[in-house]
Amino acid sequence: MLKVLLGSKDKELVLQYLLSKNEGYASKIARFFNLNPSQIGKQLDALEEGGVLIGFQVGRSRLYKFNPRYYFLPELKTLLKKALEAYPDELKESLQFNRTAPRRKNKPYILKGDSSETEL
Repeated sequence: MLKVLLGSKDKELVLQYLLSKNEGYASKIARFFNLNPSQIGKQLDALEEGGVLIGFQVGRSRLYKFNPRYYFLPELKTLLKKALEAYPDELKESLQFNRTAPRRKNKPYILKGDSSETEL
């Protein structure tokens, strides 16, 4: 949707992820979109270098967030929210879903939508 403006579909996906989740690691973002982590890392580095994002070390990983001092941040977020409206419903729902608590150890997985609700 915003590839023409941002220069890359990966960059758009990174920004959409950070908008919905507030922060992220390159590997987690890459896993979410099923992309190569090095592709995502390049986009994160470029956005950090441009001042759009800030990154900081947490252990051995680098965590990224929007830079609150970025001059065009409110406009960028508005543009990203508007672009999100044109995304497929499945992608919108997965971006907007935020798990708040860790999953209990050994908890069975239930497939929803199946009449028998089969366990995995």
